[in-house]
Amino acid sequence: MGKLIDEFRNSWQGVAPPSIGLTIAFAVACLLVATLARWGLAHVRPDVYFTPYFPAVFFAAAFGGLRIGVVTALVGGVLGVVLNFGDAFADRARFALLALYWGVSALTIWGVEHYRSLLIEQRRISKRLIEEEDYRKLLVDELQHRLKNKLSTVHAVLHQVLHDQPQIWARIDPRLRSLAATDDLISRIDRAGCDIRDLLISELGPYGHVRFTLNGDRLFLPPKLAVTLSLMFHELATNAGKYGAFSAPRGLLQVSWTVSDDRLSITWDETEGPSIDTVSEAGFGTQLLKSALSAFDGKTEISYLKTGLHCTMQCRIPRSE
Repeated sequence: MGKLIDEFRNSWQGVAPPSIGLTIAFAVACLLVATLARWGLAHVRPDVYFTPYFPAVFFAAAFGGLRIGVVTALVGGVLGVVLNFGDAFADRARFALLALYWGVSALTIWGVEHYRSLLIEQRRISKRLIEEEDYRKLLVDELQHRLKNKLSTVHAVLHQVLHDQPQIWARIDPRLRSLAATDDLISRIDRAGCDIRDLLISELGPYGHVRFTLNGDRLFLPPKLAVTLSLMFHELATNAGKYGAFSAPRGLLQVSWTVSDDRLSITWDETEGPSIDTVSEAGFGTQLLKSALSAFDGKTEISYLKTGLHCTMQCRIPRSE
């Protein structure tokens, strides 16, 4: 009995198609209930012949599909003509109602079957998306693992090569360790989020803690926003190391952030860096900076001042993810 109940539940939820026996039994049960309802209505309205069979057709089609819905509609029509619960007998009016009943039943079956097909397609797409997401997570985990191993290999090789040059190694070792810590942080925030200050320290730490200042209260970032901002901070920090404040001996960076309601505003100010005379054509990094926050109703504005790069980022903080 329990197996039969599980099969009925799975079939009704669309998890698995029902067996032929269960489909026929369900259709027969629907017709019996409809006939009993018609018998009860006959004490009040003897001229109700087909109305009780509409729900039977609907539920039979929803449960068993097109064929069982058509069979139920046909059998319901025959029962409506043959069975009499009063003194009235079949006449032309009843046959006219029979034609109307079959017409409405056809529309009902078509609508149910169309909905079933959409539901099946939606579940197929959902299953595929889940499989693709699982594959993406597996691939990302594998890439993170390989990147971590490569960074460890680079660290070991440089340590071996520079073992007799401790001053150079003392400058390289902290940066490699900070980069490794940043990779670990990104893998963690993809699942749980993090504080914006911890994110900035992790991204900017390899360039030296005396080269930047952070102004703002503690603020927890949800996972998706944290990952997006980490990519943006990494791009800005990389550019600062190549062309901006971190590429000059006296260059400094100040990052400030404020929150008003659910809006986050971040200001990235570089000073004492190389003067920016010409701006090259926008590349992938610039496009990333300008479009990354659009998913959070945000925007990014970049200005190349004589004192250095000035960037403002504004976005909405999601309440939950």
